[in-house]
Amino acid sequence: MSAIAVIFFGAILTDNFVLSKFMGICPFLGVSKKMNSALGMSAAVTFVMVMASMITYPIYTFLLVPNELGYLQTVVFILIIALFVQLVEIIIKRYAKPLYNSLGVYLPLITTNCAVLGVTILNADNAYTFAESVFNALGGGIGFALALVIFAGVRGRIDASDLPKAFKGIPATLVAASIVSISFLGFGGIVEKIFV
Repeated sequence: MSAIAVIFFGAILTDNFVLSKFMGICPFLGVSKKMNSALGMSAAVTFVMVMASMITYPIYTFLLVPNELGYLQTVVFILIIALFVQLVEIIIKRYAKPLYNSLGVYLPLITTNCAVLGVTILNADNAYTFAESVFNALGGGIGFALALVIFAGVRGRIDASDLPKAFKGIPATLVAASIVSISFLGFGGIVEKIFV
């Protein structure tokens, strides 16, 4: 059980896909302007990560590896991720039209979001069990949400600040993102010390 806790909390804090591994930067920078769109994207990415991990584990373990087709994992994983992204897109478009409009092009781009693909490939590469894969995906999704929500708050403060003209927009956003990322380095070693 402690191994699952280390994987779960590690994916949220120390191995955060956005702030430590720099995966999923496109929606991180694109959708973090408003808190409601950040929360909506976070929920969609978390759902896709968890469901894709639940489906890719048995396909990889019981179909691809025994038949020596492991080299097809990226293609198979992307197809499975695309299936869940389409499902999420249909649901959000039908039941949350304003959220669908605010997410714009970033919603279908979850299919090629390297954080979502990264969690499925890392599960396979690290030979995680089914439970470890699911908790890694759930922790990765929560970590993605944490990064987006924190950064949405930071961007709100940046937009309200009186900055020099040359520093407004992208430069201030990138500097703020690097500071938020550096702050997560402080979690290094804490998870292992608590759960090991």
